[in-house]
Amino acid sequence: MAAKTNIMPVISKMYCSSAQGVFVVRRRPHMVNGGGFVVTDCSQKVAFRVDGCGILGKKDELILRDGDGDALLLIRRKGAMVEALSIYRKWKGYALDYEGSQELAFSLKEPNSCLARTQAIRISTKRTENKDWDFEVKGYFPAKACSIVDSKGNVVAKIGVKEWEEMMASKDLYHVVVTPGIDQAFVFGVIAILDYIYGESTRC
Repeated sequence: MAAKTNIMPVISKMYCSSAQGVFVVRRRPHMVNGGGFVVTDCSQKVAFRVDGCGILGKKDELILRDGDGDALLLIRRKGAMVEALSIYRKWKGYALDYEGSQELAFSLKEPNSCLARTQAIRISTKRTENKDWDFEVKGYFPAKACSIVDSKGNVVAKIGVKEWEEMMASKDLYHVVVTPGIDQAFVFGVIAILDYIYGESTRC
């Protein structure tokens, strides 16, 4: 008898699959489509899309949408005046429902000073109990060689570039593998923030 997959919803259990998820991320050009990126699954169906500054017209704000274009997650960075005095920049992801109400789903801490540069980017969720964080980013996102791991060191999502993507010589294409049971919408919400932090497609 197969072991039951442990479901870990952050945005919604609708986005927690019992199977491994393999996705391709294609960044949209700023000049044509206002930036952001589109996520397709193994059947080339659009699973998610992310709108950034070029579309929304606002800095430090992102929206994750589902394949139909409905908003799932509103992501905002905390005010710059507060951050100037902090060793971390803080991002917050709010799950959106059909009525437009917002519920905090996760927070991400980005090192913001030389005192914290060696620290990992860490994420806390509603599940956080007796610890400061639930997930962290290991590796280097701009090289598309990184993973999101949980507090026990288990990989929940891996970001990389496959051989055929390298052959295409496109920096706008990479893939993401999501572990069974992990909230895929949450994973791409985190990737949207990483994209913005490192000045890629979601940033103006």
